Amino acid sequence: MTSAPVLHRPVLHRLVLSAKSLPAALDLYAGALGLAVERTADGFAWLRTADGVELMVHERPAVASDAAVAVTFALPELDAAVDRWVAAGGTVVDAPAAQPWGERMAVVRDADGHIVCLVEQP
Repeated sequence: MTSAPVLHRPVLHRLVLSAKSLPAALDLYAGALGLAVERTADGFAWLRTADGVELMVHERPAVASDAAVAVTFALPELDAAVDRWVAAGGTVVDAPAAQPWGERMAVVRDADGHIVCLVEQP
């Protein structure tokens, strides 16, 4: 009898975001959201979330799509985070509101038009 192969569950290692302007992207993701900037070099920046996921921002032409993948960040004080996002150059698609699935969430766009969801941590 042969045994079934052991399947290893993958972990999220990195998200890569294309941005026309690295400084503008850093204003939003590091400045407004508070992601830690680990390093920058030649059109790249490596940021990290509080739980260790890496966001690599690559300065290159960016094509946003509402039907593409949307990154979601959970953070405290959602209203204040949305205010910081707008002050840093982002826009609001859907203002903070309670959702039918139980989260309080806002949908925003970054300077390149990418959709980002912000969820309030309890």
